[in-house]
Amino acid sequence: MPAASAAAPAGTVLLVANDASREQDEIFLQLRDAARQGDANRAAGLASRLPNYAIPSYVDYYRLKPRLRDASDAEVLDFLKRYEGSAIADRMRNDWLLELGRKRDWVNFDRELPLFVKKDDYQVKCYALLSRAIKGERVAAEARALLDNPPQYGEACAALVAQLAQSGQFNQADLLAQLRLAGEMHATGPARRTALLLGASDTRAAQAVDVPALAMARGIGNTRAEHEIYLVAIGRMARTSLKLATVALDKNASTLSAEERAIGWSNIALAASLTLAPDAYDYWQRAAGAPLSETQLEWKTRIALRRGDWKTVRATIESMPPDQQALTAWTYWLGRAMQAQGRTEDAQALYRRIADQNSFYGQLAMEEVGMQVTIPPGAAPLTPVEVAQAAANPGFKRALKFFGMRMRFEGTREWNWTVSNLSERQLLAAAEYARQNQILDRMVNTSERTRTEFDYTQRFPAPHNDILHPTAQGLGLDQAWVYGLIRQESRFITDAQSGVGASGLMQVMPSTAKWVAGKIGLDDYGHGMLNDIRTNILLGTNYLNMVLNNADGSQVLATAAYNAGPGRARNWRGLLAAPMEGAVFVESIPFEETRNYVRNVMSNATNYAALFEKRPQSLKARLGTITPRGNALGLP
Repeated sequence: MPAASAAAPAGTVLLVANDASREQDEIFLQLRDAARQGDANRAAGLASRLPNYAIPSYVDYYRLKPRLRDASDAEVLDFLKRYEGSAIADRMRNDWLLELGRKRDWVNFDRELPLFVKKDDYQVKCYALLSRAIKGERVAAEARALLDNPPQYGEACAALVAQLAQSGQFNQADLLAQLRLAGEMHATGPARRTALLLGASDTRAAQAVDVPALAMARGIGNTRAEHEIYLVAIGRMARTSLKLATVALDKNASTLSAEERAIGWSNIALAASLTLAPDAYDYWQRAAGAPLSETQLEWKTRIALRRGDWKTVRATIESMPPDQQALTAWTYWLGRAMQAQGRTEDAQALYRRIADQNSFYGQLAMEEVGMQVTIPPGAAPLTPVEVAQAAANPGFKRALKFFGMRMRFEGTREWNWTVSNLSERQLLAAAEYARQNQILDRMVNTSERTRTEFDYTQRFPAPHNDILHPTAQGLGLDQAWVYGLIRQESRFITDAQSGVGASGLMQVMPSTAKWVAGKIGLDDYGHGMLNDIRTNILLGTNYLNMVLNNADGSQVLATAAYNAGPGRARNWRGLLAAPMEGAVFVESIPFEETRNYVRNVMSNATNYAALFEKRPQSLKARLGTITPRGNALGLP
């Protein structure tokens, strides 16, 4: 044999190892898909081909998950014992609790529930109350607080409602409230089930939610439950036609009680509020005395804010449940209402309660107590040892493995689990380790957890500045605002993909990208270029500049347009009869996603400006005043 062939070329062993590793990763991905599809036989076969995989706990999880219904208690307990304290063990315990609840195996359920660390599963919470209710415990107050989202009820929460009704812990008023919520949230199944518990027709309840015109045509009925079904139909019809809903309610007003009429008007008022209809304020006045859902309380407050009715703002916020009233938004607006009514000391106390929170309303509250947004002093520099300790953590290693396989959900779960009990210095070290591995979303999230030691270069990073700075400067765009938007859009994940097809750092839609490319003369643009960082920033910033010009320079309006579309932003602005404070405009944006988006982008931008300019910043000044004037410029 020639000497030259006596040994493999340098790198061959590593190449073979990498090929083998990639093959194992591909099998693992197939295993995950089999488990998700509930294919137990295929999952078992694939798992048997991964005897020495780098993450054995997930192999065992995906092997067991699709046959959890038939697995023995001993099998599940063995898994939990072997991997106790890990993220995947808590995930398995979550899965098993759901299965135990479904089977009504309360002995095992009650034993495992206290060991469930995350405690964030809505269905598990319902099963937990169901277990206690079946044993005769009084849980109605806790259930009323929990049962506020009918679309998420599933079997667990439906069973809880039925148990409470049958045992007398829920009375007719509770069930009527559940029926109203189901109508408000377009939850047909819960509406059907609640109607049956009330002794009413489930078919008519379903029609009230899905085909309100038909339900209204059938008449108002005679019983209290039938009246409520009719009022649900009124509310659903108002989403399509306020005029038809108001005419129908007026027509039948004489056959309804005063409270029922108020409920009908509250349903119409909510629908009117969601389109910022001019009559929304008057409808809320006619709804006086109605029991309001949390969503209705919020929108009654927002419409009063738009009207400048601080008396109603205060009264409505003070009538919210304690947990809702304590949210930063309502703490701030209650402070503003107190201030408007001359109760300055009470207002200042409310502002101080949230002024230390680096969020939209925390920043606004900070300004009300005489401060502006600044960057706090940075923590002492991390040592190589601290970062090395983070790199050696098995949880972070698993997370990086998943991120490398584009398994972002699993990677994020492992990362978040690992950081949940770290000290401030360890959090900063973990964030730095994420930065070194270009996992900037985890860097941001991890660094934001600190409360006494800060590194704002981690919280508000400015990657790709060599591309973004000259591009933004050439367009005359505020760089802090652009980075604030990117931070919200993609958390700096360069290959981010949204559920509707938006791509890259600036989450540009393919159709928008093509349109902008044509406008700026990018003749060689092709769809495959959208995830290229330079192209994505070029198209995203140009589009942002176009919507900013269309909004007469208002960053608030342009941010809303970037998220919800220029047409909607123009419409919301067109409904203004007079100039409106920027914060009030933001609070009353009809789309929850866009409302939260604008809040976050504007708060981010204020932090970036403080970081870049090294001087205090005003969020209020950035929000400005939104004026009624505006012309369309033909944006898509």
